[in-house]
Amino acid sequence: MSRNAPRLTALDALHRSLGATMTDFAGWDMPLRYGSERDEHLAVRTRAGLFDLSHMGEITVTGPQAAALLNHALVGNIASVGVGRARYTMICREDGGILDDLIVYRLAENEYMVVANASNAQVVLDALAERAAGFDALVRDDRDAYALIAVQGPESPGILKSLTDADLDGLKYYAGLPGTVAGVPALIARTGYTGEDGFELFVAPSDAEKLWQALTDAGAPVGLVPCGLSCRDTLRLEAGMPLYGHELTTSLTPFDAGLGRVVKFEKEGDFVGRAALQEAASRAEENPPRVLVGLVAEGRRVPRAGYPVVADGKVIGEVTSGAPSPTLGKPIAMAYVDAAHAAPGTAGVGVDIRGSHEPYEVVALPFYKRQK
Repeated sequence: MSRNAPRLTALDALHRSLGATMTDFAGWDMPLRYGSERDEHLAVRTRAGLFDLSHMGEITVTGPQAAALLNHALVGNIASVGVGRARYTMICREDGGILDDLIVYRLAENEYMVVANASNAQVVLDALAERAAGFDALVRDDRDAYALIAVQGPESPGILKSLTDADLDGLKYYAGLPGTVAGVPALIARTGYTGEDGFELFVAPSDAEKLWQALTDAGAPVGLVPCGLSCRDTLRLEAGMPLYGHELTTSLTPFDAGLGRVVKFEKEGDFVGRAALQEAASRAEENPPRVLVGLVAEGRRVPRAGYPVVADGKVIGEVTSGAPSPTLGKPIAMAYVDAAHAAPGTAGVGVDIRGSHEPYEVVALPFYKRQK
């Protein structure tokens, strides 16, 4: 196997048997779609979808000072996360730039699982290992220890309940509990990246195929379908959720991204990037940075990342993500725009699509919110 050959998940053969269109994503061969992206998207919104997310990067942090290390290495207050709960947070550089956004699960008193984006897993692993110096804590690369399967959509609680006796009703949003699903030991989490209710199942790679098949069979009567990365992107876009490399980059601090709330200055001890982030916070108060907004097309042309946002003939921002929205039936985009043009309903805003200024409506994010 050549050094540059993409990594394969434990479900690779199964995806191919289902006729998936595969794509290289962050060095992994991943299913882009199985059939129609639109059908997969709408299945998650109305029924349920099944995703292979085994490309995500799991890093385990253990030891008496695991909490202290994570409080030092990340911008959030990880020590205050209860056992069995999870937190959305970020890891930043010394200059405040975002290295990655993360979900951290506290599995036990002195054990955490950090889940990084596939494209940043090595960067996060290296940064945590470096920042662990002087702490009585161990940072372990567990990317090969887990396969990750997600079931998302309004039918997902019913599907999962038929396969487990774990207390799903008691499992809150941003929590995780160990259980058995279809006879397979799993960490059952409820975080999600689609705007729908749903669950993520961290399992041994050797159990992944059995679990996928059991979920497929249990979900068949309610219309569950396998889903690829393409619809995952349109689902998260409609839900206004940031994607690293698009809405979040090393050139932005959490305050530039409108996510300053994840930075906890009040926690004990110093943390990497604190001084730069305090500066960024006061700068943002005095001189508001560009604001992340939603844009809905009046026409049919789809805006893409990097396209300029314009008003009165001037560039006032930049598109970070854009796609046709199956739910709204129109092209949508997220974009950072000057604060003066960020209010929903601001008139005269357009996107420069190859020299033509297409009219767009500025809306508040998210584009889509599920009915509770």
